[in-house]
Amino acid sequence: MSPILLNAAPILDSGNTAWIMVSTVLVLLMTIPGIALFYGGLVRQKNVLSIIMQSLLIVGVVSILWVLFGYSFVFGRDFMESGSAWGYIIGGFDKVLLQHIDITTLTTGNIPELTFVMFQCMFAIITPALILGSFAERIKFSGFMVFTILWVILAYFPMAHWVWGGGFLQQMGAIDFAGGTVVHINAGMSALVMALMLGKREDYKAGHPITPHNITFVFMGTAFLWLGWFGFNAGSGLAADGIAANAFLVTHIATCVAAMTWLVIDWICNKKPTTVGACTGAVAGLVAITPAAGAVDLVGAFFIGLITSCICFYMVAVIKPKYKYDDALDAFGVHGIGGVIGSILTGVFATQSITGAAGSKGALSGDWHQLGVQLFATIVSILFSIVITYILYKIVDKWIGMRVDRRVEEEGLDIYEHGEAAYNN
Repeated sequence: MSPILLNAAPILDSGNTAWIMVSTVLVLLMTIPGIALFYGGLVRQKNVLSIIMQSLLIVGVVSILWVLFGYSFVFGRDFMESGSAWGYIIGGFDKVLLQHIDITTLTTGNIPELTFVMFQCMFAIITPALILGSFAERIKFSGFMVFTILWVILAYFPMAHWVWGGGFLQQMGAIDFAGGTVVHINAGMSALVMALMLGKREDYKAGHPITPHNITFVFMGTAFLWLGWFGFNAGSGLAADGIAANAFLVTHIATCVAAMTWLVIDWICNKKPTTVGACTGAVAGLVAITPAAGAVDLVGAFFIGLITSCICFYMVAVIKPKYKYDDALDAFGVHGIGGVIGSILTGVFATQSITGAAGSKGALSGDWHQLGVQLFATIVSILFSIVITYILYKIVDKWIGMRVDRRVEEEGLDIYEHGEAAYNN
């Protein structure tokens, strides 16, 4: 997903440009209304507006940070072009405030670089939005706001550069087509740290999930996520071509397999196939196929969906109750673990029939080195996210405070934090 600036006199490709603009809109739909509805439906009625407000804040503040300096930190070129070792860690300052970019500047796929800026902005938005599920119903809005600003700057921007902007993981050959490490491992591991640091909700009992207030919202949110993910994955090749078509296909099939696998396991273990279970399985499949969408074929997509759903179900239904941590909406169990599985299995199922003759292939095709690279990138992502999130939590908690008072938690964040109620009877 790295941009390549074109110095010759390229001609704008209107087809590619139109597709990436549509993809940008689809990815925005994943946060608002997708995440807002999915997570909002899973919490209790007294806290649904807090999820909506957190989602809206992320869209606004992250977009501003992105065009001010985030895009430059991720995709800037001055450090790399000057030969500085910093280029492996951060892009630079040459594109701060989008300087040197105008309506005539084209990038990979012969699309306007401004279109690429907006497309990548949506990825920067949804990543911190995924973390919301870990600390739902108990975080201060002010603390959340400061934490999000710092986290995007210090966790998301560097990771995105390492993998997509010419950083050291990209130089090593790590495959992450649309965000397994940058988005899902990054957010999922941070979610676990936040859940552990904030502590359990006052009325949380391990093994006894708190009843969602609106499962219809959960379904609607899943539908928007599923729809938006086609832009997320199929748009990441920055062209309307065969790679996009393959990403479209494998994204859908992996999701279908994961959703049906979760449904069957739920049916066997809990005696009933649940809507929330099927929706959760679908999201797990979407997460896991993300890094692999530009590298695996139909067979790889099938097994990624199957394996991921089984492991994520075990994490949510067995590991979480056993260790009694309150990952409220399973951001870690689905996004963190799903991202890890997808990143590793990319190194297993990648095939040159998709990546091309000069492209990477996985262990099943005889390239064990690629699997090693995937494992290294996965471990780096896990450790980096955990350390940064822990440090930021400590700073913000000492400075502002992160958890609401007990009375606020009991009565609901909507009224106390925002002065509103979602439903007025």
